[in-house]
Parts: sequence; C-alpha cells; structure tokens
Amino acid sequence: MTEVTQETSLEAEPRRGNLASQGLEFRHLRYLVAVADAGTFTHAAERMFIAQPTLSQQIRRLEHMVGTPLLHRRRDGVELTAAGSVLLEESRTMLSLLEHGVSRSRQAAGLGRPRLRFVLPPNLPEGLAVPVTARLRSVAAAAGVDVEWREAPLDAEFTPIRERRADAGLGWLTSDREVLAEPLEVMTLADFEPEVWIPAVAGTGDRRLIGLAELAGLDVIHGPRRSSPATHDAWLAALREVRPRFAFTDPPFRHSLPMTLSFAATAARPTAVLTGPLHQVGGPAWNGMSQHAADNYDMVRVGLERHPLTATAVVAWSGDLPGNLQQVVFDTAESGLWHAAPDA
Repeated sequence: MTEVTQETSLEAEPRRGNLASQGLEFRHLRYLVAVADAGTFTHAAERMFIAQPTLSQQIRRLEHMVGTPLLHRRRDGVELTAAGSVLLEESRTMLSLLEHGVSRSRQAAGLGRPRLRFVLPPNLPEGLAVPVTARLRSVAAAAGVDVEWREAPLDAEFTPIRERRADAGLGWLTSDREVLAEPLEVMTLADFEPEVWIPAVAGTGDRRLIGLAELAGLDVIHGPRRSSPATHDAWLAALREVRPRFAFTDPPFRHSLPMTLSFAATAARPTAVLTGPLHQVGGPAWNGMSQHAADNYDMVRVGLERHPLTATAVVAWSGDLPGNLQQVVFDTAESGLWHAAPDA
C-alpha cells in the first residue's frame, strides 16, 4: 500500500528517463492548453469533445509525469502554477510547430497548402484595413498560401500571436517596439490619431484645437477597453498624467458614433467623445478646421494640440513561422501599395 501511495503522489519523484518514455503525448499538451484557455475543466472538456473526468484524469497524469502540480483547482476555475505557466508556453510553441510541420508535409505530398492565421481587430479604420488585407490576399495567393482570417482584439503585447494562437495580425503599437517579447516581429506602417468631439458651447467660433489638459477636464466617452486594449490603456495613461484620477466613460452604443454624440450633447456635465485611431496623422482627413455634427447633436470636432494621442499601425508576426509564411507577411507590410486611403 505504501508503494502505491508513493507512486501516485504528485510529490513523488518521477520515474527515471525522459517524459517521452513515461508516455507523454501531444494530446496531454493540447489538454493543458484547452484547460488554460477555457478556465474550467467543464468548458475545456466541452471544447475538446471528451468527458470531464477523462480530461481531469489526463491532466493529473501529465502532472505526475512532470513531477509537480500545474494547476490550482478552485471553485471558480483553475489557475496555473509557475510550472504550469512555463509548460503552457512551451506547449503552445510545440503544438504550433507541429501544426506547421504537418501542413508543410502535406504540401510536399501535394495534399494541401500552407495556412496563415491572420488576426484583424474589430473597428480598424477602413483606410488601413482594406488596403492591407487586399495586399495580403494578393501576396498570399501568389505564394500559394491560404489565409485564415480571425477577428479578435489585439492587446499591446500581441498576446494571441505571442501565444501561437495566431500567426500574424494587423494592430496598434503604443510602446517602444524594443520591449516586445520574442519571438514577435513587427513592421510599422503609419501613425493614426482619433477624432475628438466636444460640446458646441465649448467649441464656439473658429476654434480648431483643444489641449490634452482641457480634454482631461471633461467627461470623455471612449472604449470599451476590450475592443482595443492597447490604445485604451496608452491613452488613459496619457490623460492621467495631467489628471491622475481621470477615467473614461464607456460609449452607450459601441458601433454608432452619431448615437454616442447625441448622448454626449445631452449629458449633465460637459462631455467629449474620443474615437479610436481613425485618421493618418498629417493625412488629408483632418485639416484643423472644426466640424459640426448634425444640427441636433450640437457637437463639434476639433484637433488635439501636438498630437498627444496616437497609435502606430503595425503588421506583427511570430519569428518562429516557417520562412515562406514570414515572407508573405513581410512582403505585405513592406509594399508601398497599402497606403492608407484618403477619408471622405
């Protein structure tokens, strides 16, 4: 009985030899990734189409082979241990390499084409998204590569790409590119800035610009954060430098600027509306002249002095991608054909 207890305990020293000799399979790594992404064993089991007790048993088996717990089991879900976080990152890398290896093998046998998983965040300006995606489609087709489009937010760390849940994407760089974690690679396209709308009573006459400190003194509708974490956090930090307790107000209608302007115009306190990055800095879309919205909104558009709120559009990709896929992404970003289309 004592020997059995020692053998099944997570604290017991693993058998001598590598993990492969103990029966480690790629499915164990897939199970770990599924549980980490889903947050619970129940949801992960549903996604993997296996029974929850079976999934739990296999994770226990993986923990026994590694020799240490990988997950903290809690009532509200699971939390990775330090060892679990390391193995999760390595598992994503190995599974991604395996997927690309199988794809290349199938291609060599004439059974399929390589695939590029490309992320497009929601609410990108058309003048950026349309030419970039059109160029990518053209380059990929010429290289015999299929593109799998994924609409999802990208944070400042480009987490879906870094964690190998996607291969590349179009997003916003709001920090120094040198601080990005490996194996990320990025190529910059252009700087973009938001639209700023303020109450007409505050923008009377031929007023064209507003300072950051004045904007921070107003209630500002912007967001929600989940739609664009990178720009939301960067711009919030910039406004808090001049007003430490500043906070954004979520828009009442995320996809309707006219409705948001209407709500801002009728707010009890002076309220501004700040969009996401929309126009290329120095481009033809903004000439510094204030613009009135429809008469019933009573809001005017102004520029921000010295362009304090900007975001750099970049194409990002994983440096671990096979060379042919990296070349497709690089050629898309390098080409001068993508130029942001002028706004109406």
